[in-house]
This record gives sequence, structure tokens and C-alpha cells, in this order.
Amino acid sequence: MIEEAREMEQVKEMEHRIENTKALTLAIESSCDETSAAVVEGLRTVRSNVVSSQIATHVTYGGVVPEIASRMHIEAIHHVVERALAEADTTLDAIDFLSVTQGPGLVGALLVGVSYAKGLAIATGKDIVGVNHMKGHIASNYITHPHLKPPYIALVVSGGHSYIMDVIDYDHMEKLGETRDDAMGEAYDKVARVLGFGYPGGSALEKHALEGSPTIDFPRVYLEKGSLDFSFSGLKTAVINHINTEKMKGHSLNSPDIARSFQDSIIEVVRDKTMDALHRRGRKIIAISGGVSANTALRKALEEVASKEGVEVYVPARGYISDNAAMIGAAAQIEYALHGPSDLRFTADPNMKL
Repeated sequence: MIEEAREMEQVKEMEHRIENTKALTLAIESSCDETSAAVVEGLRTVRSNVVSSQIATHVTYGGVVPEIASRMHIEAIHHVVERALAEADTTLDAIDFLSVTQGPGLVGALLVGVSYAKGLAIATGKDIVGVNHMKGHIASNYITHPHLKPPYIALVVSGGHSYIMDVIDYDHMEKLGETRDDAMGEAYDKVARVLGFGYPGGSALEKHALEGSPTIDFPRVYLEKGSLDFSFSGLKTAVINHINTEKMKGHSLNSPDIARSFQDSIIEVVRDKTMDALHRRGRKIIAISGGVSANTALRKALEEVASKEGVEVYVPARGYISDNAAMIGAAAQIEYALHGPSDLRFTADPNMKL
């Protein structure tokens, strides 16, 4: 009893420190194809959030070209930082500490942000915090939902990663499930490419699915009993095989039906595993984040089943769904309030794990 009371007191003290910090951070994000800078005050207040997207350039190649992405980050980063400070009506002198995405992501792209942020830290003598990009996605819901606090189940679904996390408190989360091969967003993009929907494919596939019917019984892969991990490569292969078979038979493709059948299959598995995690941990909140959280069908599927059990479902506002520096700044506020700055010798980590 004494030990439990002490732990509760420590959690309350931690929450107080995080929720009441008014520190200003200049945050930088460059993990993939968005160059972003933001000024974030405390955990939940965004003073500015500037994003320079490279999508128009990468469309030509049907996906992100790492070398081109790195060069474009170099060209954009200084201007983006200047805009973020100007829109926040502040200066670098007023910033309390710097924060930057350390990983995961494209190594060249990460190095641009990390090197720039370190240069600012050395030039100004300010502290710096390296941030896990996926923790940034989880923190994006703190910006949008002022009353959201742990504990809750976090479903993180992006182009390169899929996780189910039990967020026990601000500084403690446990991984319950992750992708073993293709991430959810990656599966969407690959199927969209085969169907000729172009890049980025996820949003295009969702639009086509709205016009289709679930006429094809694609596999639902749940893996071994009790597993909360994901595996979408088999589903992706099943879709590609179906398309190739139809072409060999001389049949015209019903792209909307294929898109709808694929989407229903993948969302059903994600929904079931997320709810399973919720039940196991006895949580009452699901917070979805990452680029795929923009998918209306995914949100609707979770909201429908959750509402029957009195479970709340949170999703970030549109501006904080895709990669952005505001979410990095929010995650950095937690790290800085509880653990202080990072050692300046930290390096970009393209394979950084949660």
C-alpha cells in the first residue's frame, strides 16, 4: 500500500510538471518528404507550424526518392525555420530549447534536420532534445484534445510503421503489437500503385473504395492466437495475384471493388486487434495517429464498435496527422520536462524503435 501510494504521488507530480510547463521549443521535422518547423509552448499550445511538402516533386517518380528528398530539405529548412519563428511572433533568443526528429526515417533526410538543429544549439548555447518520430505521432493527439491524458491505447498507423501501444503514463508506454512486414500505409500505397492510382496512393485508394462494393474475399491475417502484431504482405500479395489473374483471363478490372475489398480486409484486422488490446488492458480511450489516421473508413470502423462499449476515440486535427514539427515539439516537451536535454553527441537513427 505504501509503495502504491508513493507511485501514485510520483505520477501526479510528473503530470503536474508536464501539464504546467510553459517552455517554448523550436521543433524541426525532416524524417521523410516534409520539411517542417514549429514553435510549441508547453504540451498543447502550437504557436506556429510550417510544413513544406515535397509531394509535387515525388509524384513524377511514383514515390519518395531519398536523395532528392535530402536535397530539398537542405534547400527548404532555413526558410521554414524563419517562417515558423515569424508566425509565432517570436525570436530564436526567446526559445527555451530546441527539438528535432532523431528517427526513424530516411537517414539522409534525418541528417539534414539533426545537423541544422545541432548547429543552432551550438551557436546559441541552447539545450536540444532528440525526439522519436513515432512518439511525436502519439503526442499529436495532446495538441488537438486538451483533456486527453494517459492511460489509453494508441494506434499508430503510418506509411512505414504500425503499432498498438499501451500508453500507461506520459513517460511510460508498452508495445503490444507492431507490423512484421508491410506497414498499413505501405500496403495501401503498394496496392494503389498496382491499380494505377498514382502517388500518394492511400488517399486515392480510399476515394475509389467509396465507389466500390466488398465483392472479393481477400484474406484477414490474424497470425497466431493472441498475437496483436500485424502482417499485411500476404494481403497485398493476394490483391496483386487477383489483379494479375483477372488480366490473364482478359477481364476488365473493377478497381473500386478491389479497393473496397482490400480496405475492408485490412481495416477489419486493425479494428479487431485494437479492440482486443483495449479489452486486455481495460482502457476506455483509443487515440489514433499517423498518416493513415486520416482514413475515414478506419476511423468510422473503430468509432462504431467503440461507441457500443462507451469507449472514446481520438484523432488529431487534419494539420497534425501527416508529418509535422508541432507533434515533435509536443513530444519533446514531455522528454525535456522529465529528463532534460539530450547529449549533443546524439546522431540520426533511421531505425529508431519505440
